Amino acid sequence: MLNLLFIISGLVLLIAGGNWLLKSSVALSLRLNIPKIVIGMTIVSFATSAPELIVSIKAALDGFPDLSLGNVVGSNIANLGLVLAITIILGNIDVTKVFYTTDWPVMMLASSLFFGFIYFDGELQQYEGVIMVVMLFLFLVYLLRFQKTAVIDEAPEDDTPLPLYKTVLFLGLGGTALWGGSELLVDGAVGLAKTFGVSERIIGVTIISIGTSIPELAASIIAVVKKEKAISLGNLLGSNIFNILAVLGITSIITPIRVMDRRLLENDIFWMLGISFLILPLVFLPKGLRLGWRDGIVLVALYGTFVYLTVT
Repeated sequence: MLNLLFIISGLVLLIAGGNWLLKSSVALSLRLNIPKIVIGMTIVSFATSAPELIVSIKAALDGFPDLSLGNVVGSNIANLGLVLAITIILGNIDVTKVFYTTDWPVMMLASSLFFGFIYFDGELQQYEGVIMVVMLFLFLVYLLRFQKTAVIDEAPEDDTPLPLYKTVLFLGLGGTALWGGSELLVDGAVGLAKTFGVSERIIGVTIISIGTSIPELAASIIAVVKKEKAISLGNLLGSNIFNILAVLGITSIITPIRVMDRRLLENDIFWMLGISFLILPLVFLPKGLRLGWRDGIVLVALYGTFVYLTVT
């Protein structure tokens, strides 16, 4: 009963936090004259990736490295196969060439870097974590200096500036609510999972990864409903980049992460790379530079297959 209460309370906090975070992000983009996709890929992504960071550091320090790795790998799969899928089923997202010249390539580069670091020796070393964090810093500098709009803003006339104190208040409330909601949701989900004797790896790549992806889902759905799709897409791409470069980078700097269950390397990481790569052709097919409901169905089907194969 307590676990169920945690799950319900977590969902309520996540929905409220997504709304507050969106308000502050739009206001910040207006105040600083920064494209919304940059805000989505930085501030919103960092806030919605905070649960992954907290869970991964705690899991690694407590001696559960597969929970830490599975959380990030599973979250990246869920962000695209579940969150992006639901988002584009609810409404099309039109993109411009910056998506495939900058944002998607950086996501793939980060994913490939992670793969190269961990696949051959089964461990993320501290120096590799430093390289990942430096790459993230360089990417953020590039975004703030050179990034242009990668998604067509459907309703720029609806943008209304907020006073600075309200912007900061909504940002703080949103980030805190997302973090707290994710903690409650994960605690409740893990409690239920342990009742059924589910393994550490499966908990990491399914239940915890879905739980820590709920902030992205909440923020993205609210963004789509309010026609802020630039923040929605930017949030998801940025979250995947942050999950790898920031979450795993910082965690491995604190303590090296060693793979305990080889299926993370033999199965899960290839699903992450495959779904990440698939986003590019989906953007061009069947209609150029658009993600629509058909693409969403493809992604949901793939995600369902991944979950089924993982738990069976």
